[in-house]
Amino acid sequence: MEKLVLVRKQGLDSHTILYGVFGDPVRHSKSPVMLNRAFDVAGINAAYGAFHILPGTLKDAVAGIRALGFRGVNVTVPHKLEVMSYLDEIDEGARVIGAVNTVVNEGGRLIGYNTDGIGYIRSLKEETGIELKGRKVLMIGAGGAARGVGYALAQEGAEHIYIANRTKEKALDLADALGGYGSISGHGLDEIHELAGDAALIVNNTLVGMYPNVDEVPMDISLIREDHVVSDLIYNPLETRLLREAREKQGATVHSGLGMFIYQGAYAFEYWTGQPAPVEAMRKAVLDSFGEAEADRQKQPN
Repeated sequence: MEKLVLVRKQGLDSHTILYGVFGDPVRHSKSPVMLNRAFDVAGINAAYGAFHILPGTLKDAVAGIRALGFRGVNVTVPHKLEVMSYLDEIDEGARVIGAVNTVVNEGGRLIGYNTDGIGYIRSLKEETGIELKGRKVLMIGAGGAARGVGYALAQEGAEHIYIANRTKEKALDLADALGGYGSISGHGLDEIHELAGDAALIVNNTLVGMYPNVDEVPMDISLIREDHVVSDLIYNPLETRLLREAREKQGATVHSGLGMFIYQGAYAFEYWTGQPAPVEAMRKAVLDSFGEAEADRQKQPN
């Protein structure tokens, strides 16, 4: 296993509580930067590392949580589904979503949660002020992220959720899986022009527009209106082309994926520690890391 640990203000000692993130790949993760800052600000003697868990080794890695006494870990792609097989208990929301992104070690008993959807809703409402109850939503994409977001939107009382995906069958399957929690329908991407006008919120759940393919957009920008809220789960770049043009050309309210990333980490911190997460310090840590990365890129020879 390859471990990347952020140098912390406090040194490690025999009382340090260990945390981490399991993923493949994992070097790009901002979670160590964000969570180590959170522990420092909260005055908690803890350290958070990134662990490169290769396919076929996840079961052993989860056993290591118990053996080494880790208090908890985050789980990212591609392990969010498989990890469920190795846990002792799974929260109802994570079971419905079909994925776990946070594991809490309660004295050797491993409990799985999914903080993606609740993190998304918390940031969306705080940053845009949108009232979701009784409103219609267009979600683009039907992958793993869409499950958590769709479930959370349904729990918030959205009147109807349209799921549009390149492969229509996947959209229909997801709509069927979440249908017990709200009014949801599946569609192909070719139907977006018919659905966008009916929605108050448009959410991009795909990777279209993520670095380095920053010029791509998941839909026709001209379909966006001034009264739309347009949300993108991508946080690298901080403002995708979809959001920039929705804001500059169409006058829409926009919401980036940074808030979801921060709040899913904040909920994990709160599950692990029982303390309120220092959200603003976490946000600053991530923004600072993006600034440092951009400065490093500028120094590279052409």
